[in-house]
Amino acid sequence: MITINNEPKAYTPIFLGTTQHSLRLSLQILIMVGMKLNDEIVETYNVTVSTIELGQLPNIGNEIAIDEITGSELSGFKAKLKQSDAQMQNTASTELEKLVDLKNVGQYQLLKGKNIMTQDMNTLEFDANNLKYVRQILNVSQDSLAKRLKITRQTVNRFETGEQKISNKFLDKLLGAYPELAESIEVQFDWVSLTFPDLTSKQVIADVLRLQDNLFLERPTSQNFYTREMAFAGEKNIYIQDFAPVKNPETQAVDQKFGTTLYLTGKGTRLFEKALLEQSMNWRDFFEKARLYRGHLTRLDIAINDKWGLLDMNELVKAVQEKRFWSKSKSYAVHGNVDDGWTVDFGKSPFVIRAYDKHKEQANKGYDTDVKTRVELELHQDKAEYVLDEWLNNGEKLVNITFDILYSYLWFTNGKIEDQQLKSDTVRDEIETTVEPMPAWSLLTALGQKMKFVREPKKQSVERIEKWVLHSVVPSLAVLKKTGHWHEIIEAINAAELSAEHEKLVMATTKNAITQASKHLNINFEKPTKKYNEDDEQGKGA
Repeated sequence: MITINNEPKAYTPIFLGTTQHSLRLSLQILIMVGMKLNDEIVETYNVTVSTIELGQLPNIGNEIAIDEITGSELSGFKAKLKQSDAQMQNTASTELEKLVDLKNVGQYQLLKGKNIMTQDMNTLEFDANNLKYVRQILNVSQDSLAKRLKITRQTVNRFETGEQKISNKFLDKLLGAYPELAESIEVQFDWVSLTFPDLTSKQVIADVLRLQDNLFLERPTSQNFYTREMAFAGEKNIYIQDFAPVKNPETQAVDQKFGTTLYLTGKGTRLFEKALLEQSMNWRDFFEKARLYRGHLTRLDIAINDKWGLLDMNELVKAVQEKRFWSKSKSYAVHGNVDDGWTVDFGKSPFVIRAYDKHKEQANKGYDTDVKTRVELELHQDKAEYVLDEWLNNGEKLVNITFDILYSYLWFTNGKIEDQQLKSDTVRDEIETTVEPMPAWSLLTALGQKMKFVREPKKQSVERIEKWVLHSVVPSLAVLKKTGHWHEIIEAINAAELSAEHEKLVMATTKNAITQASKHLNINFEKPTKKYNEDDEQGKGA
């Protein structure tokens, strides 16, 4: 049974193949469908169907799960299918790619190949110098370390002299014995931007993010050539920009231009991680879903959080000033000062490595954080897509990819790097084997691959307003209270009208569930520091 232009028909829809002139990589494809009745094809339709709903291309001659067809020969026919998110598979796009290759249809021919940042995975082994530095920052002797690890002091000494190679098993044992060291470095996403060429902002909210649309404020914008912006809680933490529909004054028809960009800022990623938790999803699930909708990364920031203070920004800046560093990029810049905190950038878009004093940066804004120093990989366009491909398709952990890139692109030393070393054909190998490394940087890169990629979901809050009131308004209110004007203040507060932005902020702050899929979930956010290990397939608490 199928409905054709609101009329039920006792037909069985049969897939008769794709039409060559429509064959392209898109969310909408044109296929031929036959209407089977009593073992005969009595009618055929060329219909446009969503590859997301279709899931996978049936074999020619097989039944296709179309519930409804609407349209006409003049305007074209469209087909509707029903399929849940859990059933969606990305095989249709893969099969289309194969068909495009086979038919070689001109401008739709697939272009193979990609620009890669590293050929092979580069890793830095934990060595004798790293172990000595660990003992130094832990302030423990060889005897104390040996007792904690339940090994002999002679074994520790052989490790530190290089007589015995440090095994992966020993490093795991060391991190298990000193959890403060194991938890000193974390990796997390700090900015995500995705473009969706076939969607509007409202479709991104409903289908990709699956957030409650009433928590978004719609307003005009002129940024990035877009005309409309949808902002979660009225703030630019989670926001989507696209084109507002325009009515044709002559025909009164509404023209909707497709194409939109989703932005998740640093705070926005934490807020969206709450949405992921409510939907029982992780970042991998989200990106795989985004790619079903032809989502393409335009920016991805990966943050390496140094919570112990292994890195000293004053020392890093000094090393830069004294040219005690090597970078694949010839471009670098130093910003800031000792009091407000330093920032050092290496490279330019589409790929920047940035190190800065996170604790001072947050303190200057009136916030507190347990992160001392942060190193960020800021990747744009193809560079961001490369990292995503490596992570999703090649089975590599994001932590491994992150530290592979960091180790391959930047290195700090304790000794001076001579000009002739920079001219060597194998400059990196030359420097690493002849110039003493900076202990902290060497340890960071050696430990990195043992660290966790975490999610840290947080609720929308009015913390920003509260901090401003406490710092800037409360002293003045105290004066008014002591001089007898408190009653007028209370009346003014009760009579104040909130703006649309403030109303959205109130709604988003007071609602426990922000997604469409969380009505039956009971999630406890009493501990705002609760973290989830992204590398754990089940997403268990870290």
